[in-house]
Amino acid sequence: MKSKLEITRNWLPRYTGMPLEMFGDYILLTNFDDYVTRFANRFGADVYGEGKAMQACTNSAGLTMINFGIGSANAATIMDLLSARMPKGVLFLGKCGGLKHSTELGNFILPIAAIRGEGTSNDYFPPEVPALPSFKLHKFVSDKIVARELEYRTGVIYTTNRRVWEHDTEFLERLKRLTCIGIDMETATVFIVGHHNEIARGALLLVSDVPITPDGVKTDASDKEVTRKWVDLHLDIGIEAMTDIGASGEQIKHFTY
Repeated sequence: MKSKLEITRNWLPRYTGMPLEMFGDYILLTNFDDYVTRFANRFGADVYGEGKAMQACTNSAGLTMINFGIGSANAATIMDLLSARMPKGVLFLGKCGGLKHSTELGNFILPIAAIRGEGTSNDYFPPEVPALPSFKLHKFVSDKIVARELEYRTGVIYTTNRRVWEHDTEFLERLKRLTCIGIDMETATVFIVGHHNEIARGALLLVSDVPITPDGVKTDASDKEVTRKWVDLHLDIGIEAMTDIGASGEQIKHFTY
């Protein structure tokens, strides 16, 4: 295999266990196996990839959901592998830590940009290139949230490869100086690698903890409570947005520079 297309067409089914022809034109990404299970149960669809690095499921409407795992390296991998299918739109349903007192648990964030603190994205573009979502895709998701009479936040997400940092007061002070609204491990990578592969992309993030104070650091118990209260709604919005955008024929094409 010499070309990128040859490699990705072989590797996307290898990583997910799902045949290439079963991937839809619109994709939901997640870090959590539970999201894929809920998606599959909702539509009575089969989950592929049990025991593999990633799990995938496609419903009868042709919407695909993939659990790509945790971290920017995995985010880059799936956004590269999806170039085998060249979907019309990809929406990341992730969780993030809130960095403002206004980002309470259960809030949704539509990031206007992400800071590339993870390093992975440097393999795709110089550091000066901003990590941005596709505006039309985010506008469509925004419309769906507003139609439900829900609120959401906007702002910049800091993406890091560092998982255990909550104890580091110097790192926390740096985050405050950067005036970010939230922190995660994937959003900037999804945006940059999507840009690199000319794939329209976005992210709808659920605030799952507020780690700016010791009491706000995520625990097993607090994460289960967030899941119980808000994960189904998070999934609902993602499914509705990516299903309806396909039905409407909205053009969110990435332009080549």
